[in-house]
Formats: sequence, structure tokens, C-alpha cells
Amino acid sequence: MTTEWLDDIRKSYDTVAAPYADQVGKLFAAAPHQHAAMAAFADLVRTAGAGPVADIGCGPGHVTAHLRELGLDAFGLDLSPAMIDLARRDHPGSRFLVGSMTALPLADDAVAGLLAWWSLIHLPDDVVPAVLAGFRRVLRAGGPLLLGFHVGDEAVPKTKGYGGHPMHVHVHRRRPERMGSWLREAGFTVEVQTIVRPEDEVPSAILFAR
Repeated sequence: MTTEWLDDIRKSYDTVAAPYADQVGKLFAAAPHQHAAMAAFADLVRTAGAGPVADIGCGPGHVTAHLRELGLDAFGLDLSPAMIDLARRDHPGSRFLVGSMTALPLADDAVAGLLAWWSLIHLPDDVVPAVLAGFRRVLRAGGPLLLGFHVGDEAVPKTKGYGGHPMHVHVHRRRPERMGSWLREAGFTVEVQTIVRPEDEVPSAILFAR
């Protein structure tokens, strides 16, 4: 299987790292539904026994830092070295690693919770099941998984991104039912799925599994 798309993701996010951090950080700060979901996630992690929490596809680290503010022992992992450089600069109290969700550099049962916050959106469909199986491998039994993603039925090419810089990625929009089916095949139980701003042209989905 070619991994040219993976190189495109890395290069694209290295290119847009600084404006992405500024724009997405502001959007997250003004997203009460996302904050509520993460508060619930933090409670689920503590109920399941606490421990390290992985923010997979962490970007510039704003979500990882927010999880730590909620009392979680969170660390971030991202494919883009430029994103990780920004995360380490802006959130020096957190731990960040360069790595790919397609080959997680984590031991079996290493984490008590795992979050992938709009970080599956560039993966081709045929790769998602293996990535979710990797999540299941590193997540302790009973540990919660929290996903956020765009809702729809198509993959849209993105050639220009944050700050007007060039990008070469596809943004995949997926139905919660499809994501749920993949999760069950990977060994998860879907507990909650909800649509945020369903009247938007491209709604968002938030999904909890265990």
C-alpha cells in the first residue's frame, strides 16, 4: 500500500503549522460543546481508573493542554514535526511526540483513555479500520475513546489552507453509523454519538466508545 498520502499530510501540516495553531486554537476556545465532551471524557477516564491519556493527532497541543487542565495525565502525538515544535513551545508542561497513528509508538494497554479530535479526517477509508485496531491495542480494557469528525458522505480535496498556504490532502466526511461499524469491528462498544450543529452545511459528530 502506498503511503504517499501520509507524506502529503505531514508536509501540508508542516507548511500551515503557525496559522493553524492560531486559527484552530481560537475556534476551540469558543466551542462549548467540545469542552463539555472533554469534561465528560475526563470523568470517564477517572472512573475507569485513571492513567496516561493519548491525544492522537494533537496538532499544536491546545487540546492536550486542555485535557491536562481537566486533571488528566495527557500527552500528544502528531505526524507533523512542525506542529510538535509549536506544541512543545506553547505548552512546555506537556509531553509531545512525533509519530503516526498508522503505527502507534505505544505499548499494548499503555493508555487509560484516547482521543482523536478531528485527526482521522485525512485517512483513506481503507486505512481507518487498522488505525482503530491500533487504538484498541494501546487502550486498556474499559478505557474510553473520544472521536470528533466531520459528517457527510464524500472526500473533499483541500489544496489551500490556513493562512492561504498550499496543502495537498483530502478531507473525509463520514456518517456516525459508518464510524460506529468500524469501531465495533475493532472491538469497541459505541456508547454515545451526537451531531453538533446539524443545520450546518457540514455538521460535526462527537462519538464516545469503550
